[in-house]
Amino acid sequence: MVSVYVFDAYGTLFDVHAAIARHRADAGPDADRFSELWRTKQLEYTWTMTLAGQYVDFWTLTERALDYCFARIGSVDRALRGRLLEAYLSLDAFADARAALAQLKDRGLRLAILSNGAPRMLSTAVSASGLGEMFDGVLSVDAVRMYKPRPEVYALVTDGFRVAPQDVAFVSSNRWDVMGAAAFGFHPIWVNRARMPEEYADRAPDSVVHELAALPSLAI
Repeated sequence: MVSVYVFDAYGTLFDVHAAIARHRADAGPDADRFSELWRTKQLEYTWTMTLAGQYVDFWTLTERALDYCFARIGSVDRALRGRLLEAYLSLDAFADARAALAQLKDRGLRLAILSNGAPRMLSTAVSASGLGEMFDGVLSVDAVRMYKPRPEVYALVTDGFRVAPQDVAFVSSNRWDVMGAAAFGFHPIWVNRARMPEEYADRAPDSVVHELAALPSLAI
């Protein structure tokens, strides 16, 4: 039986496009394209740094990705930089997050976050969302200085909670993260809000849901 539910943070609990959404009028007609590129480059930098055996914290990579977007999409005013970064520190939680977490917590399950985010980013986001009391641990890749989907990252959960991989349900909206969790031996759950096509067929999720609200009804 699963005893620990672990959540990815960005894109799973917290809406990564909320920063642009707060300043959509000022960002202009390319706001959505800008936000998608920001997210894409942010993740790309985590993978390339880890493959190169290097580490730079996630906040720095978030800043670098944002600067790239300003250089690539000139229609968005660079004067927004400070406001966008400030907004990223307090991204909105998805509307169904609190209720889903509370129902899982009421079952006696332990809940945690495992994220690429730097500790300060995670502390600020969790505090701003008001979800802090839900979690028994907030784990950052900063502890091992490499990014998902390296197995050393997922081992932060088994080491920290003193459990076996099969005792853990891992919830992420990122299919590549689900792949990494499956390879590590977790019970992965893919929150496929955007109805994206399946990939990594040899490392399939145990379950696919389209919203966090569906989690408490799963039998794992």
